Amino acid sequence: MTAAAAAHRADPRTVAELQQANLRVTAFPETNPDYARDRPGIPVWWQSTLAERDAFLLSSVKKGEVILYGASAGGRPLRAVAYGEPREGRGTTTANGAISYGDIRAWLGPDSGKRVGLVFGAIHGGEFEGIVSTMNLLSVLETGADLAGRPQPALAAAAARLDRLVVIPVAGPDGRARIPLRMLPFNGSSNLLAEYFNTGAWADGSLIGWPANKEFIPLDFARLQFGGGYFNDAGVNCQHDDFLGRMQPETRALLDLCARERPDLALNLHTGADAANYFLGMHHPITGRNVEAAWEGLYRQVNTALTVAGLRSTTDVAVEADPTQAPPIVPNLDTAINFHTGTLSVLIESPSHSWAGRRRDGTPAPTDPLLLLDAHLVLFRAAFDYLADTGGLATWTGAAKKKAL
Repeated sequence: MTAAAAAHRADPRTVAELQQANLRVTAFPETNPDYARDRPGIPVWWQSTLAERDAFLLSSVKKGEVILYGASAGGRPLRAVAYGEPREGRGTTTANGAISYGDIRAWLGPDSGKRVGLVFGAIHGGEFEGIVSTMNLLSVLETGADLAGRPQPALAAAAARLDRLVVIPVAGPDGRARIPLRMLPFNGSSNLLAEYFNTGAWADGSLIGWPANKEFIPLDFARLQFGGGYFNDAGVNCQHDDFLGRMQPETRALLDLCARERPDLALNLHTGADAANYFLGMHHPITGRNVEAAWEGLYRQVNTALTVAGLRSTTDVAVEADPTQAPPIVPNLDTAINFHTGTLSVLIESPSHSWAGRRRDGTPAPTDPLLLLDAHLVLFRAAFDYLADTGGLATWTGAAKKKAL
């Protein structure tokens, strides 16, 4: 237990007082100069900053519609890009009411048959992989090719099968703005850089670390050398927000967007794969039972596709695509989305581009950042095809077998 953590525990201020104090913080002490260096030779397809997001949305989005869906605690714009036509009309009840009634169509409304997907990255602003992959997804949706110039016809075709697709490159812009780098240097088998820039460091430079960073929500910025990208400007980790109390504006805006769009499926992109199985993976969300079977099918389809593409630890589909082996998780933002809108929202964990983990057998996992992008593009294709093939919430919950409302 560090002295800073002990002092934080003894702080008598209320949550609201801590948040207000954090919002008055305009700068942290000088970031460790040994860490604050971009990787040399950043590839053109690696677009991870707010400036790069905004430039792309301004100059390159022609087919999609750019949506300003809110503002962060620090006043930064929350931007999404939507493709296709939204659901028309409204339902007659809440999502929870429809689930209890036994027919999700009462929430989804007359367009319940539409297949609607949502992809959002970087609710933790220091997790760059979700930003980079969604920026490349947007490029595919606009041009048919990713930002590396590689045609992606299968992904483009899978996305075109959906009636509506909403993409959010940066759901946590405050945290992303805090990090002065575009791409972290590669640091061998050490996760020091990833932890420093994502979960932050106490005033003495010692890492807060994961999961210790979750002990303090809000985290007192005055006790830090660097705030990390996990937190918004109020010091809150929105993945574990006060969902039934005073939510942060980022969380409220995302839930409101979900209520308007009523997505069947949401992919919540994170960076934090298990070092002992260092490949893109999907957690088992805590949701209502009515989407459990759909999650199992999604897990099988996504992990089968990743395994066939050589982007999992082994080539054994029976091992890699077994949903009973998915990592467990606690209730979080994905649970809140599910309870609020019925959506099957799943947390995806990517390896970091900044350090190397291992395969299941203990041998080194690949470290090429392009393979991380490839894994995300396979994820998107497989998930979109799954949604298109299986019909979404109305089918997953059995409502489509019932008589018309």
